Amino acid sequence: MENKNKASSQSPSAVNGTARSRVESVDPYGFERSEDFDYESYEELMSEYLVVLTRRSIKWSKLLKGKNKVQKNVKLKRYVRKGIPNEHRALIWMAASGAQEKLEKNPGYYQSLIEAQHDRKLVETICTDLNRTFPDNVQFRKTSNPCLQKPLYNVLLAYGHHNPTVGYCQGMNFIAGYLLIITKDEEKSFWLMDALLGRILPDYYSPAMMGLKTDQEVLGELVKVKVPGVWQTMLDQNVMWTLVVSRWFICLYIDVLPVETVLRIWDCLFYEGSKVLFRVALTLIHHNEALIQQAQSLPDVCQSFKQITHGPFVDECHTFMQKIFTEPGSLPMATLTKLRETCRFRIIAEES
Repeated sequence: MENKNKASSQSPSAVNGTARSRVESVDPYGFERSEDFDYESYEELMSEYLVVLTRRSIKWSKLLKGKNKVQKNVKLKRYVRKGIPNEHRALIWMAASGAQEKLEKNPGYYQSLIEAQHDRKLVETICTDLNRTFPDNVQFRKTSNPCLQKPLYNVLLAYGHHNPTVGYCQGMNFIAGYLLIITKDEEKSFWLMDALLGRILPDYYSPAMMGLKTDQEVLGELVKVKVPGVWQTMLDQNVMWTLVVSRWFICLYIDVLPVETVLRIWDCLFYEGSKVLFRVALTLIHHNEALIQQAQSLPDVCQSFKQITHGPFVDECHTFMQKIFTEPGSLPMATLTKLRETCRFRIIAEES
């Protein structure tokens, strides 16, 4: 009893200091923790989340039984929504997205892209962004061994030649970086890029970025129906959706939400497709509608959209992922398809 009182009488910085001595200053994915990182809250959160992770890991091992092939079914979908253990992520992402099938049908293709003659402009553009990719991640530093900069360059270069219509544009470096952190394999990362940019998110990264523009407008239409108060605030303050959510969509929540939460979103993105991106956005907006509606100006709106991507609600990834499948309510693919057609038509009309 005496010890308990002693601990509670310590200053918050002393408590955080002891937590700091127990928690690594670099996270499991190589990202350095920020100066203002709350070690105590993190330790508390992880003590609960590790129990979940251990339980899920045992269930996944039983499900896979050492196999490296999986069939999509209701049980697997349920497992994916509850989170894929990191040791199985590459396998499930590859299988669920169709990337594994493409890799097996095209042996040697990735290597041939690396060895082909390179477009000088493409090389220059990629090289410009290499040092800007995750400067806070130790695995991307030149001093690191192995250093992920060369594999990152290879994946981006190969993809640029594979899909010359897209080539390379900003944002792709972060996606390829995350894929390399998880798969630790260039060829797998390349085929996962192909699945994301070619099938799951078509037209997000093409020169006109029509898919990206369309989906931002679609989100606006969904907010109009599901969170009308926020839609009204956006209208009153004359804020375009692209101003507040373009990074959410183009970076697939990288550097927007915490790493662990992003990976849990990607588990579902590879399995269920782009609908998940809307579920995440709607949950963030719906959960924080009161805060957003307090905005009195355009800068206020922008500030509130920054604010809602931080804090316990998004840090607690397991609870957050449960929320994204309940809080926004029903979201049929047919509705999305119809909204995409309408919004796309409207954008083309406005641009012409």
